[in-house]
Amino acid sequence: MKTKVFITIDTEFSIGGAFEAPQTVQPIGAQNVLCEVAGKSEGLGFMLDTFAAHGIRATFFMEALQTAYFGVEPMGALARRIASAGHDLQLHLHPVWTYFDHPQWQAQLAQVQPSDHLHSRTIEQLAGWMQRGIEVFGQWGVAAPVALRTGNLNVDRNVYRAMSQVGLKIASNVGLAIFEPRETELRLNAGIHRIEGITELPVLTYTDLQWGARRHRKALTITGSSLGETEYLLNRAQRNGAPAVVLLTHCHEFVKGQTRAATSADRVNQKRLVAVCRFLQAASDRFELTTMERMVHLPETERSTSDPLLSVPAHLAMLRLAQNKLNELNVI
Repeated sequence: MKTKVFITIDTEFSIGGAFEAPQTVQPIGAQNVLCEVAGKSEGLGFMLDTFAAHGIRATFFMEALQTAYFGVEPMGALARRIASAGHDLQLHLHPVWTYFDHPQWQAQLAQVQPSDHLHSRTIEQLAGWMQRGIEVFGQWGVAAPVALRTGNLNVDRNVYRAMSQVGLKIASNVGLAIFEPRETELRLNAGIHRIEGITELPVLTYTDLQWGARRHRKALTITGSSLGETEYLLNRAQRNGAPAVVLLTHCHEFVKGQTRAATSADRVNQKRLVAVCRFLQAASDRFELTTMERMVHLPETERSTSDPLLSVPAHLAMLRLAQNKLNELNVI
């Protein structure tokens, strides 16, 4: 059986320090996605070109609550561009943006601090945010979402119960290396699972280094995982019969410096994405590149019965640490 592989991109604007300096700093809009350097989009533009060159459809989780500040555009224009390129658009939510609903949000900062967590919320509040996001997709003029990824991968069972209420069927809300849910049954490393009637596909969590009994966990990402680690994990998952591997990235990971004024393309991360696409293209006999929308009618037989925690050899982790450090110092 082929292992399903999902390349997923959290596509979002940035508060950009506006809550720390509300009188002088504004949130970052389209630049946080386009990541333009000298007039060239090294973020979204680079990614769309790369996917087109390799015949790949990816899933872009589009953050919708930023409309509280920006309105329907400019994210609407980006959503239509991504959809017209043939990619899958699904819902991403960062509730911190709803702080801008308050007409006097700058003054409110002295009494109430913004919060971006989605766990420990009521079903009613969660469902309200989700429904608001679904309606934004309609305003953008793109297909209604069927899948959700929560901001910061914050999740509890109420998230899935709320999803059921609003008709969302697929989730990629779990990433143990980023956020560990309170409920032990949600501490999933990878695979395909069923929670409160929702199909959950966690971002792959793996371990790289170990100190005694303590193992360091990481999420499978472009910026945090080398090509060697990614290929190793994909091969190991496929040999183990894993039904799915989810990889996470962001548009702003492909430039250096603050996205408000990016200084250059991040060639190391760009080369990693290109190489991952080439690897998956060449190994199409073992991997099925797919999207979240296609999981709606997934047979029960393709869901996980086990949830092993994969590990990469220490030498691959050390090579990645060295490469990332050299990249940070602009040596490579």
